Amino acid sequence: MAEQRRDARDVREEAQAAGARDARDVGDAVARAWEELVATARRTVADGLVVGTSGNVSVRVGDTVLVTPTGVPYDRLAPEDVVGVGLDGRQVLGSLLPTSELPMHLAVYRATDAVAVVHTHAAHATAVSTLVPELPLIHYMAGALGGPVRVAPYATYGTAELAENMLGALDGRTACLLQNHGTVAHGASLSQAYDRTAQLEWMSRVWLLAASVPGLTPNLLTPAQVTRAGEHLKTYGQKP
Repeated sequence: MAEQRRDARDVREEAQAAGARDARDVGDAVARAWEELVATARRTVADGLVVGTSGNVSVRVGDTVLVTPTGVPYDRLAPEDVVGVGLDGRQVLGSLLPTSELPMHLAVYRATDAVAVVHTHAAHATAVSTLVPELPLIHYMAGALGGPVRVAPYATYGTAELAENMLGALDGRTACLLQNHGTVAHGASLSQAYDRTAQLEWMSRVWLLAASVPGLTPNLLTPAQVTRAGEHLKTYGQKP
């Protein structure tokens, strides 16, 4: 009997120790993800993709979505300012209120396998969103975003309507424009979501520059050419 009690106690202690290790692992993962999220948010400001506290960034860690808080300058964010919500929108981490665009971020995570989302008010991309229903195929890098980049119809920021419009524009794509608003891009990491955002802003700028030359019309690629480029891009770069 004593041996049985000792064995049961050992099992409980091992389970408790394993639980503590799991909790630490989750805590470490959240801390690392939050640090990278803050760095990415600060980069959007440094690179001129947002002004002030416009735009927002999120990253998924398990069933928790870490998001930038509403109305807080990114250079003031510290490790203890972490903000996290469940996929149902219920806040599970932090005391600061999450971004007002939370419905948009959660919609992406519910509909895709994205790990990160970056939303900006990038100037050239926003300008394009006021002119056309989709970004003209000015460059083959559209293939890296899934094809022609669509413009989601305008809706008030922070609303379910905007999130729904965005999902329609994102169908089969990893980035879209929001009419009279900005950009949304998602990816398998924060760096990928950011790179896609920067690429979209660059393509928007190229098209605006080319289209502004008097008397000339930019040459555009065909959807088939962009599709072929997209296939080539899947093998681009170093592989792990």
